[in-house]
Amino acid sequence: MPLQKNILSSLLARTAAWTRHPTSSFLVQRTYSSQPVDLSFDLYPHDNPTKLPLVTLHGLFGSKQNWRGISRALSKTNPRNIYAIDARNHGESPHTEEHNSSSMSADVRHFLEQRGQPMAACLGHSMGGRTMMYFARENPTMVERLIVVDISPIGLPRSTAQMKLIFDAMLSMSIPNTLSMSEGRKLAKNLLKDLDNETVDFIMLNLRKNSETGEFSWACNAQVLSRFTSRIDEYRNKSDLLPPYTGPTTFICGSRSPYMKEDHWPQILEIFPNAEIHWLDSGHLVHFERPQEFLSIVTEFLNRS
Repeated sequence: MPLQKNILSSLLARTAAWTRHPTSSFLVQRTYSSQPVDLSFDLYPHDNPTKLPLVTLHGLFGSKQNWRGISRALSKTNPRNIYAIDARNHGESPHTEEHNSSSMSADVRHFLEQRGQPMAACLGHSMGGRTMMYFARENPTMVERLIVVDISPIGLPRSTAQMKLIFDAMLSMSIPNTLSMSEGRKLAKNLLKDLDNETVDFIMLNLRKNSETGEFSWACNAQVLSRFTSRIDEYRNKSDLLPPYTGPTTFICGSRSPYMKEDHWPQILEIFPNAEIHWLDSGHLVHFERPQEFLSIVTEFLNRS
């Protein structure tokens, strides 16, 4: 009887279901889990890895595909295996009802433990950068070195109310299943025309069309992420309970991006005392806008003894 209860509890903890969002034609997948999830990933192997692997984590609306070009390039210039992972509620990773830095940090730990990796270099952009900062402070012995791309642990420029409006627009969108993928993309972009082009382009990477039913859906879990954005400000309150991360750390930021402010740096050094910062002439997508400079900084940092 106890065994049956354990099995039932396990099933209840990881139940997946598809429900239709009440105000749109989109299907929403829900997985109920309070445990770490198995993350989808792409591996870019090095022929002869002599150093610990590098794990990269994308930002909000992103996926491991965003890091394909960078990961391929890094695997050639660094004697490391490169893992590009999809965060929960993004890409091909499971959708869950829980989404915060602590749960995503637990996912990264689970990912490394599954592969018998006691330590890795960690890189994160935006939301992924905040996750990796949290992970490094929570699990310092598992992080060889840390790379944070255009995000501050101190504050964010975009209001949570504005982010909520973006997700509300995504969820209320209705795209007829008779439209082709290109027609659906055109309609979706038109419905989101009030947003900046950079945000729209990232959102469009999430649009999917079922080849059998013709129904459109979002690869990212917009419904849960909408609730997550309203709690972004809680990040610092939770992370303040963690000790500083004293390992080698580098921040790579866009000089035209609002996501990192120069006056944050003294506070950041209190949290990451062994940190340095690089400013590139770019917006938020530093690795897209300045790929060669970005690769040069990351490669030098990763190969530094």
